[in-house]
Amino acid sequence: MKRTKAVILTAFLLVVALLAGCSGEGNNKREGSAEPENELIYATSKDINDMNPHLYPGSMAAQGILYESLVENTPEGIKPLLAESWDISEDGKTYTFHLRKDVKFHDGEPFNAEAVKQNIDAVQRNAEKHAWIKLSAKLADVSVVDEYTVKLTLTEIYYPTLLELSMTRPYVFISPKDFDNGETKDGVTAFHGTGPYILDEHVTEQYAVFAANEEYWGGAPKIKKLTAKVLPSGETTLLALEKGEVNFVFTDDRGTDSIDVEAMQRLADSGDYQIVRSDPMNTKMIVANSSQAASPVSEKAVREAIWHSIDRETISRTIFSGTETPAETLFSSNVNYADAGLQKREYNPEAAAKLLEGAGWAIADGAEIRSKDGRQLAMKLYYDVNSSSQKTQAELLQSETLKLGMKLELVGEESSAIANRRSTGDYDLLFNQTWGLAYDPQSTITAFTSDNAYRHTTSGIPQAEELYQKIEEVMVSTDEETRKGLYKDILTIVHEEAVFIPLTNGSVTVVAPAGLKGISFKQTQFELPFEGMSFE
Repeated sequence: MKRTKAVILTAFLLVVALLAGCSGEGNNKREGSAEPENELIYATSKDINDMNPHLYPGSMAAQGILYESLVENTPEGIKPLLAESWDISEDGKTYTFHLRKDVKFHDGEPFNAEAVKQNIDAVQRNAEKHAWIKLSAKLADVSVVDEYTVKLTLTEIYYPTLLELSMTRPYVFISPKDFDNGETKDGVTAFHGTGPYILDEHVTEQYAVFAANEEYWGGAPKIKKLTAKVLPSGETTLLALEKGEVNFVFTDDRGTDSIDVEAMQRLADSGDYQIVRSDPMNTKMIVANSSQAASPVSEKAVREAIWHSIDRETISRTIFSGTETPAETLFSSNVNYADAGLQKREYNPEAAAKLLEGAGWAIADGAEIRSKDGRQLAMKLYYDVNSSSQKTQAELLQSETLKLGMKLELVGEESSAIANRRSTGDYDLLFNQTWGLAYDPQSTITAFTSDNAYRHTTSGIPQAEELYQKIEEVMVSTDEETRKGLYKDILTIVHEEAVFIPLTNGSVTVVAPAGLKGISFKQTQFELPFEGMSFE
């Protein structure tokens, strides 16, 4: 009897011990969670999509860990990446790159000058698709000098050449074996780059798994597995974090956080997570269509009135809890050439009302909305339906402008639909953001001239042709002082015309396990250097 009781007691204690071990206490794990020392599972509101680096549907965060460029943009300037060094000819039109000799693609193919030529030539054969990046129109020839030396020849001097070669796409490199009939413009057969991670598995609209590249030329990453899990932003992502189903979130390529500020803080207060934020990366703004002649927004006074009606301090404090700062100009102060001495337009409803009165927009007896020449002061404002912060800002602006006798109709759409409106000109006002630190000012500014970007925004202003001419000049300028002067003129024109109405300066926010080390940021809002992170 005593022996039986002893056996039962021993079995009971064993079960208790096993249950305690499974409960997660003492090992900082939850059921279904990642192995802390090996894996990060990050939430993403969008599937990684087509990972062809020479096209644009794919997730830039994912492409950034698969593919690499010749050079890298850093806070200290352009530095070597796949090219160890480079020379620029005296006339500024020839760039000779000396490549690393210890690099292979994920499929074992050698990375060499011939691979560089094949990739860049493939991009150039689809140059119309890449019109937003001016280098595509200025690159005349790519030639192999020897196995590890390649030469790029331009039609004219173009000072942002190295900057544009450093971008996440399209001038990055995929194994030539992945080309489809020698091309990439119509798709590729696989996704083998030279980067620190390899795409291991992808289930569309569910998840993608990336394995560490153990033969990476820069050293094998310590985080051995990355999983991108598709989850709706907001409560679903928050619950997944709390349950340990994901353990990492970061600002997406629309500049939108997956969970709100209060939720982030609760996670940090629990001690299980940390919050890390970058310096300002971009400017969130409202873009006004100056070319929409039938809309009141084509008038400078209306655009200025909208600018004066925005309480940026309140937006920063109440919507973003101070995590985004009020923006008074198109670019933040840490962007090159952005210090143009532009005059601030403060939050000032009285000034806004005077501008509208002076432009002939009057309130008739008994009317709530101003009118002129038989039409109301009414416009549509488009926002990203997946961004709660944009919706809240839109509602605040709607309320403030209504006090001035202005009617804003709010329309929420998918980001792709809004991007299409921007390129076709089918909008009055829409939310957008600058290209970001790695791309600015040159990319946002060249987009002023692009039909696929901001041409409709800028083409209706009186100085449009002067603006476009100065943009052409600044891109081929070789003298630094001349360049500064041209950028100042360009920024002054669009600032005075109020076609880009700044809201806040955004940054990249990371919510990560408390024990994760090495979290840092690149000179872009679209990528994170996961290869530098570890739990050591």
